[in-house]
Amino acid sequence: MPSVAPPKEPIAFEDLTRIDIRVGTILEVSDIPNSRKLVRLTVDLGFAERTVVVGMKRERENPSEIEGLQALFVVNLAPRKMAGILSEAMLFDLGYSDGIPPALAIPERPVPNGTRVG
Repeated sequence: MPSVAPPKEPIAFEDLTRIDIRVGTILEVSDIPNSRKLVRLTVDLGFAERTVVVGMKRERENPSEIEGLQALFVVNLAPRKMAGILSEAMLFDLGYSDGIPPALAIPERPVPNGTRVG
């Protein structure tokens, strides 16, 4: 089992409050042709549907297994083009940086899409 990484440098509480983390439902997972690791998610965030490009093709045998699940997303990052597709949020996926099989960061029970963390 991999060892646990030490914590990062401390940040000011105000820095944390600038990150807008919301719950969204993953409506669809679709393949991005010619990409070895990226897939496109269509996510209902309550206030909008957004496209989120994530690198989970190699992490999961069947990326579509997360369709219909709620997960946490950072929604106030600047949009970024990946494989020619504009990604409008970032999925919280646990484990990748620590070399363990990934797991979604999910609410313990269903909550309305768009619910804020904090």
